[in-house]
Amino acid sequence: MIRVLLVDDQPLIRSGFRALLDAEDDIRVVAEAGDGDEAVALAREHLPDVALVDVQMPVLDGIEATRRIAADPALSGVHVVMLTNYGLDEYVVAALRAGAAGFLVKDVLPEDFLHAVRVAARGDALLAPSLTRRLIAAYVTRPDVRTQLDGLTQREREVVALVAHGLSNDEIADRLVISPLTAKTHVNRAMTKLHARDRAQLVVVAYESGLVVARGDDGTRGRGCVSR
Repeated sequence: MIRVLLVDDQPLIRSGFRALLDAEDDIRVVAEAGDGDEAVALAREHLPDVALVDVQMPVLDGIEATRRIAADPALSGVHVVMLTNYGLDEYVVAALRAGAAGFLVKDVLPEDFLHAVRVAARGDALLAPSLTRRLIAAYVTRPDVRTQLDGLTQREREVVALVAHGLSNDEIADRLVISPLTAKTHVNRAMTKLHARDRAQLVVVAYESGLVVARGDDGTRGRGCVSR
């Protein structure tokens, strides 16, 4: 059973999401919060698998709430998916840097929304298809981030690049002609060396360091999910 915490300052939005989630046999909403401060408290109380967190809220916004959840070792199993009414804005990169596992716009199709919850619960990263290309294009190479890659082996660099391009562990294994277990080991070692909480933060490092360069409209991966 996937346990979900809903965080949005609009009760109508929460009730709609709750109805959709509770209709699924493998998902249960365990708590609701109307602001970021309450979200952090309820995350500590209920230890959900997934927290669906609105970006803009009173008292404490979703970015800071995500940062506090990600920084708490007791909440390492809580995967935050940010929700917004808008497309790409300044909050997207901030959310991923804060520790969010992914980002969805609220007009996402119901089936994609439910898939996102399940992907996040597995610990994989995801991005709404409508945001992926613009998000990647928004990353700016920062020289100070490049040094983070110095401790990676050549194979680990290859794996991080493939994660950033949206490949799952099985797809990475096929591409590099290695076993899925070996692919997973490389991903986990890269995450440890780069101090990345999850695959989403590997994507951040890959683009900010220049390991992966954003491609144009014809070159980006269309699905939008880092793992499916």
